[in-house]
Amino acid sequence: MARTPSGSNAYHHGDLRSALLAAADSLLEDRGVEGFTLRECARRAGVSHAAPAHHFKDVRGLLTAVAAGAFDRLTTSMHDRKALAPGDPLSQLQGAGEGYIAFALGEPQHFYLMFRCSVVNTEDEALSASGRAAFLELERPVAALHAVDDAMADANGNIDAVLLWSLVHGFAHLYLDGRVGRYSELDAATLAERVIGRTLTALGGHLPAKL
Repeated sequence: MARTPSGSNAYHHGDLRSALLAAADSLLEDRGVEGFTLRECARRAGVSHAAPAHHFKDVRGLLTAVAAGAFDRLTTSMHDRKALAPGDPLSQLQGAGEGYIAFALGEPQHFYLMFRCSVVNTEDEALSASGRAAFLELERPVAALHAVDDAMADANGNIDAVLLWSLVHGFAHLYLDGRVGRYSELDAATLAERVIGRTLTALGGHLPAKL
């Protein structure tokens, strides 16, 4: 997913934080977490190597902010796919799942970062809020499916929410790691659609008759 290019032009309005985040996104895409440094990020933003300290204490702080932004884009991806789907809960879950996988395959380095607890501050309020918003895109259709207000407070809803998150998250990781392609000739989008669809068909068949 393309974002604002980094470099000296990104800083000409004086928005150091935005310039650094744009540079960080670019650097992460190019080199991954292992090749990420504050010095290179500052260079790409066109500022001194000491500049990041004005907004981010250290590389962990910058990566935490990058992860929060990635969760926001994940939320948007799921929300947009749901907006294209019919309004019933199963179709909404199908859309959310496809949006989750599409984001992961489109931004693999960011996807890996978002769940790397060793390199981000999991106690950060902005990161926690962004992560929660993303999960709600899956949780809300599950709640509707079970006719409850809070899926995570419902015994069956809780299990189904975790099931569906595990499905799309696991699929994304396996595909990115090159494990799925060897077993299927389908492209990623088609395979994801069918895997999610079969799971939801099975799930819908075991719901109480009143739903």
